[in-house]
Parts: sequence; C-alpha cells; structure tokens
Amino acid sequence: MARKKEYIESEVIEKAMTLFWRNGYENTSMQMLEKEMGINKFSIYSSFGSKHGVFVESLKSYKNKVKDVFDKLKNASNGVEDIKQFFYDSVQLGRGDEKSAKGCLITNTYNEFSQSPDELIKEQMNTFMNDLKEVFIEKLRMDSSKDEETIQKQANFLLLAKHGLAAASRVNSTKEIEDYIEMTFDRL
Repeated sequence: MARKKEYIESEVIEKAMTLFWRNGYENTSMQMLEKEMGINKFSIYSSFGSKHGVFVESLKSYKNKVKDVFDKLKNASNGVEDIKQFFYDSVQLGRGDEKSAKGCLITNTYNEFSQSPDELIKEQMNTFMNDLKEVFIEKLRMDSSKDEETIQKQANFLLLAKHGLAAASRVNSTKEIEDYIEMTFDRL
C-alpha cells in the first residue's frame, strides 16, 4: 500500500520556486531543495521525478503568481501607460522587501538557460517572452500615429528594457528603478 503524502504539493513547490528564484537552477542543490521544501529526496523524486521536474513545476507556479499582473496588462486600455504600469507592478512582485529582491524568475531563467540544450525550458521561456511582446505590440497599436515598423521596434525595445529592469531590480535602489522606468517611457 502506497504511503500517503504528508505535504501539500502546491506548498512545497511554492517554497522550491522561491529558492530557484533566489539562487537560479544551477546554484540550487537537491540538499537545498530538501531543506527548503521540508521533504526528503525520496519524496521529491517520487512526486516530481527530478530536480528538473521540481523546476518545471516551480515555473508553472511562478506563471500563476504573475498571471494577475499579466492579465491586468492584457485587459487594460490605456496603451503605453498600461505597459509602464506593468513595469512598476513587475518590480513590486519581484522585490518584496529590499533584502529579498529576486528580480523576475522568468528573466533569470531566460538568462540562465539561453545557451542550454534544455528545449523544454527554452520553449517555455520563448513562449512567455513572445506572449509578452505580443501584448506590448497590442498596447503600442493603440496609438494610431505609430506605423508598424515603429511599433515592432518599440516592442523589441520594451522587451529588452523589461529584461534590464528585472536584473536591475535585484540590486538597484527604488529611486534608481523608478528613474529607469520613467526614462524608458519618456519618449514612447
């Protein structure tokens, strides 16, 4: 007879997600996962198959965490101002308090896995980035004075600016982050 799990998967994945978010995939060991999740290796392997399996589930959990922020952007109707608010909301999500600033798990993972042969992770990251770019394009199109070429260039610029913002939010002050966002949108 199989033993009943003595933990709630969503809760242990939330803990693992925070650990990966703080340390990255490569810098997170199985021992660290055991300690953070509060379960042993056998339970981890039994439930998730591997460290990679835990990571994939952590990414899903993170996507659920950012869903509200992303949906707010998608459903808003003020064009560039909506994207600017999304930048502020994203920083707030990734910062928590100043001591635990982690940036964006998607951006952190995108950077860590950019040269990796891990197609599953790369596909998830590319899908997320493409979806975000499409929403940026949709919001930029709300300004009828912009031609399609300008919209594409600005969407690419904003995607790269979002990457930079995620990295900077791990180390820069709140004032520096606010200045970065304001300057990013100064001429859009």
